[in-house]
Amino acid sequence: MNQNKRIFLSPPHMGCEELNLIQEAFKSNWIAPLGPHVDAFEKEMAEYVGTNGALAVNSGTSALHLALKVLEVGHGDIVFCSTFTFVASANPILYQGAIPVFIDSEIETWNMSPSALERAFIHFDNLGKLPKAVIVVNLFGQSANMLSILKICEQYRVPVIEDAAESLGATFHKKASGTFGKFGVFSFNGNKIITASGGGMVVSDDLDAMKKMRFWATQSRDPALHYQHSEIGFNYRLSNVLAAIGRGQLQVLNERIADRRNIFQRYYSALSPCEGIEFMPEPANSYSTRWLTALTVNPLITGVSPIQIIEALAENNIESRPVWKPMHLQPLFKSCMYFPHFPDESISNQLFHQGLCLPSGSNLSEEDQDRVIECVITIMNGKRTY
Repeated sequence: MNQNKRIFLSPPHMGCEELNLIQEAFKSNWIAPLGPHVDAFEKEMAEYVGTNGALAVNSGTSALHLALKVLEVGHGDIVFCSTFTFVASANPILYQGAIPVFIDSEIETWNMSPSALERAFIHFDNLGKLPKAVIVVNLFGQSANMLSILKICEQYRVPVIEDAAESLGATFHKKASGTFGKFGVFSFNGNKIITASGGGMVVSDDLDAMKKMRFWATQSRDPALHYQHSEIGFNYRLSNVLAAIGRGQLQVLNERIADRRNIFQRYYSALSPCEGIEFMPEPANSYSTRWLTALTVNPLITGVSPIQIIEALAENNIESRPVWKPMHLQPLFKSCMYFPHFPDESISNQLFHQGLCLPSGSNLSEEDQDRVIECVITIMNGKRTY
């Protein structure tokens, strides 16, 4: 076992077809933004998840921004958003001059809590100011409880944007993650389950809305022979070369999911017997991609904290990381309202203080998995308290 080899958290996993498609783009000289690979990537993505339309853009953040804009979210509007997420889920709310209100997680999925969401709706309904949209984030490869969430949002007639950046390929009640809400958003960043080195995608059945977002994403160029612009636009389209990479990756997505689920299972079999360790659950009727193997460590039981495990892994040249720091704890959003799962209990706070993610790349060898497991068990058996 090579103890000096660097083990990354979630590196790209490239194959031969990606290179073939890139070479095709070069031979055709479709290098600049847009081109046949972009069109094909959109079509193939829509077919994979089961929507009528898809729009390829340069990041998941851009996709979220366009979705908020097409829903006419503007200055002073309220937008509910999962608190347990990366900042890219919430920043586009600020782009539109709107006000984020953060919603806690539930322990069953680690994603948005329907009970916290319902209390937030009741609060703002009593104020006579309902949110303009709800952004639900599907973390670490797993869908939120979308049936309960949609039932609440439909009661108040508020549209849902599904941030499925981390959950492409996951399902809930056999329906694809990212297809429950009005819009679904995916990311092809370098660490995602498939990557185009960058990029994102909006999916929806609302083709009129997709047409409008496509217009905005291409600098809002009017249909005129000369360059004419009547609305503010954005330089958000994906390049043909990156789309070629994404197409090759999409062909092996199901294989990548199987690989990551197998890695999760090996970690689970080896580490779940350790008292004080709990893995991210997978509820009934839910199919997680296990994009990252996420778990919690209770220091009162184990004698070690998640940070100490992360530091010990780093000493062995193994990359791991804490789970997301909730948005309501971020300095940027310190003035924003927050609705915990229970009035006196915040699930996302608990997950943040006890959670970590282990290396989960689909190209992680069993030898490297064993090295990670051995390192964690060594730390656990030592029960070092600092």
